[in-house]
Amino acid sequence: MNSTLKPKQADNDAILVINCGSSSVKFSLIQPATGNTLLSGLAECLLTDDARIKIKIAENKDVIALASPFDHQVALDALVTTLKQQNLTDDIIAVGHRVVHGGEYYAEPTLIDENVEQTIKQLSQLAPLHNPANLIGIKACQNAFASLPQIAIFDTAFHQTMPEKAYLYGLPYHLYKEHGIRRYGFHGTSHYFVANQAAQQLNKPLADCNLISAHLGNGCSVTVIKNGKSVDTSLGMTPVEGVMMGTRSGDVDAGILIHLIERLGYSSEQLDKLINKESGLLGLSQLSNDCRTLEQAMLEDNNAQAKLALEVFCYRIAKSIASFSASLTDLDGLIFTGGIGENSDWVRNEVVKQLSLLNFALCPEKNQATRFGKSGNIAANSARNCWVIATNEEWVIAEQSNALLQQLAR
Repeated sequence: MNSTLKPKQADNDAILVINCGSSSVKFSLIQPATGNTLLSGLAECLLTDDARIKIKIAENKDVIALASPFDHQVALDALVTTLKQQNLTDDIIAVGHRVVHGGEYYAEPTLIDENVEQTIKQLSQLAPLHNPANLIGIKACQNAFASLPQIAIFDTAFHQTMPEKAYLYGLPYHLYKEHGIRRYGFHGTSHYFVANQAAQQLNKPLADCNLISAHLGNGCSVTVIKNGKSVDTSLGMTPVEGVMMGTRSGDVDAGILIHLIERLGYSSEQLDKLINKESGLLGLSQLSNDCRTLEQAMLEDNNAQAKLALEVFCYRIAKSIASFSASLTDLDGLIFTGGIGENSDWVRNEVVKQLSLLNFALCPEKNQATRFGKSGNIAANSARNCWVIATNEEWVIAEQSNALLQQLAR
């Protein structure tokens, strides 16, 4: 993977985008002005002997085994080495971090300092699976890129425009005021990106657009966007609420959880594992959380359990989309995005055929053709707009990080 040294120009300025999980680091080097990706990859299986980093530059791919202690710092140090070998380090002007939970504190891109780190740490009680991992990535990048500004882009930020009637639970008000128990929403960068893309398709400003966006992957959320702003979303205080997902239950009667504790002896740890890792498509199908596997089992093997799981999945999504129409007086269209939303024509068709009352209908040919990175309007003639739009959260993080830098430089 060798490349020639290129003289640095303003147009070559790039943002290193980091999405850090508990055992992985996803990264991209993006030129914010164009969205051009210079380098991308994934460090996976961290903290195990199988730890490795996969890097893609143009059409060249490489896999590098990581050395002990196999942690995030080792992975990012390997990334730095590759960036130096490719003469790309001089192009990097900042590191943009995806941070899952910003609570009510952050609605904008934020330069990371000690106070911000402390707040992210405090918010770990609201996102115990995500914020601690995000902090690990921030600390590792501070070591690896000591001279660069570190910027946080929060998954919850786009949803900070939700009104009280949308984000409050029907619980005693003091739980919100004293402990921050409310709905926050996630996948904000994805919903923001695809909403902007839909506005371009409509040839009008985002502020004039009314949309419903369905981000469907292993994690799923539906968001209603009124006059360009999020006014409701299906995910809540944690990424468990809302529609059924790959391994997450989505909405369940809270009384069931009490029943599992009092009658069946579940501990809090068992309950957490049940609703986060053993439910959803995996739990209902008893086969897999992967939509592709379930579709194959249903269509080729006539697997009734796979069919049941997918039908429940699609019904819950359709019901959520329909319910969000209560937030709007006008609707420009529906957006499908995320791994399932972008690639499963079967899921899209199953969801949309349950929304005929809202004047949604698909063109079968367009629906089948719009997959694997292809975006477009798949609505039938005379039906309401329905787009498939490939999301690009990394570009949003790069753009917003660059915008903050420009603002701070004024």
